[in-house]
Amino acid sequence: MATPYKNILPIEFPSIPSAGVYYFNTKSGLRYEVRFGRLQDNILHANIVFGVINDEFEGEEYVTTNRGEVYQVMNTIVEIIKNYMHEHPKVNIYEFNAVGREGEDENVENARMALYRRFLPRIFELGWKFKIDGNFALVTKI
Repeated sequence: MATPYKNILPIEFPSIPSAGVYYFNTKSGLRYEVRFGRLQDNILHANIVFGVINDEFEGEEYVTTNRGEVYQVMNTIVEIIKNYMHEHPKVNIYEFNAVGREGEDENVENARMALYRRFLPRIFELGWKFKIDGNFALVTKI
């Protein structure tokens, strides 16, 4: 599969594609995890969760940071999601939450969701529709 975007960081693919957990490291030393979970009542519906998993963030799971690497990180996440979609072509619903900072209203779109919104068309091309409600995005195959 050709890589259409520049500045993609090296990806650690799962040894078993169905595992759905990918990792990559930024040049500044942040370690990211991208995890795909299937819903129990619909295995063709996947939840996407990603963020920094370094110990320095003391268990604050899936924190994101901005060390000037946001586009590299997002391009890498795009590549990972596209790979997952290629490996799991029957999955027809994807969802994710843009976890906000403490004190942010989760019903109002935050800066993180605004960033994700910019990258959705790069991931989900023709044949997909997006529904964004506050900081929750649902992407379904048409």
